[in-house]
Amino acid sequence: MKVLGIDFTSTPSRRKPVTVVACRLDGDTLHVETLETLPELAAFDALLARPGPWIAGCDFPFGQARRFIENIGWPRDWAGYVDHAATLSRSDFRAALDAYRAPRVAGDREHRRSTDVAAGAISPQKLYGVPVGLMFHEGAPRLRAAGVAVPGLQHGDPARIVVEAYPGVLARHLIGRRSYKNDVRARQGAGQGAARRALLAALLDDSLVRTHGVVARVPEPLANALLDDPMADRLDALLCAAQAAWAWTRRDAGFGEPPGSDPLEGWIAEPTLHAVRPDV
Repeated sequence: MKVLGIDFTSTPSRRKPVTVVACRLDGDTLHVETLETLPELAAFDALLARPGPWIAGCDFPFGQARRFIENIGWPRDWAGYVDHAATLSRSDFRAALDAYRAPRVAGDREHRRSTDVAAGAISPQKLYGVPVGLMFHEGAPRLRAAGVAVPGLQHGDPARIVVEAYPGVLARHLIGRRSYKNDVRARQGAGQGAARRALLAALLDDSLVRTHGVVARVPEPLANALLDDPMADRLDALLCAAQAAWAWTRRDAGFGEPPGSDPLEGWIAEPTLHAVRPDV
């Protein structure tokens, strides 16, 4: 099976493109075959349109928290509110989220989905710092438009399947909270390089077999390319591919969708996440 790991950005450029690792899953072995960079969102659209069969893990939030959707008054189904978000320009989307947040008390301005709480992820409303809200705004409507299958959220082409990935939670599982990347050149250091080597080594040994049922195999030139990226977009894309590969192995069980997942919110394809608890 062809498996894609996609490190997404809402504003791709040549310096910071959407990064794609293409793999082949043979039994329990994930063979890394190519690296690809997409410097514009139109290229991401074209990737989603490529004929299958393939499964992709994409690193952006596919949904918003139920509490936010119900409070703001957007349609109360995933397709409906994603389609609504798609009608908003980026500035209008920002304005809608800012207006929602402004009158609310501290601690009740940005809400997390149950899967975000389980993964230790930030709110998909976040517009600053790591602007995952903008990633949702650019990414989720593209999944709708492409007609891909999104388990638990959208019936689509069963030969083109996309699951939500989150490389950070898998990295923490493998090497703890060691810092392995930074987008700011001045903050990149040798310690992060050592952490990237440890992370890749964990992907190449049997660390994932028990939890994810897969082990990675990476040719040396590609391994060097993964390690030589201080922003770790390439390594994050491989982590996304590992999560997508696990989801494929669970295709007969809803691609690993946890019991009780909220069909309004979506879920992260990561087996180390245990029972979720509601946000507070």
